[in-house]
Amino acid sequence: MSKDTDLNHSEETAGGAAGTASRKNSLGGAWRWVRRYITMPLVAAVAFIVFMLFFNENSYSRSAELQNEIDRLRAEIKENTDTMNYYRSLNQRLDTDPQTLERIVREQYHMQRPNEDVYVF
Repeated sequence: MSKDTDLNHSEETAGGAAGTASRKNSLGGAWRWVRRYITMPLVAAVAFIVFMLFFNENSYSRSAELQNEIDRLRAEIKENTDTMNYYRSLNQRLDTDPQTLERIVREQYHMQRPNEDVYVF
């Protein structure tokens, strides 16, 4: 080999070693920080919180789904209650007002009086 090639090879090796040592120092510093500030009780507490929030039977996402279902069912109950009140009042009117009864029977059931012709459009 020539002197130039040996010189370049030794510079690359020295630069690579310095880069590796620099990475080891930064990883060592990070590892020391992790060992100092992240303790086993902290890891256990974080793991417990994550489990309770995302993987538990009563997780936040499950609670949100159930709350949406509750809201949907409350809206359905309100709608059915309004319908029930309408039919109760209609039933009351049919019991007390013969003209309302005749109107409903003619409109919905297409009934007619004897000798009467009804044209439906």
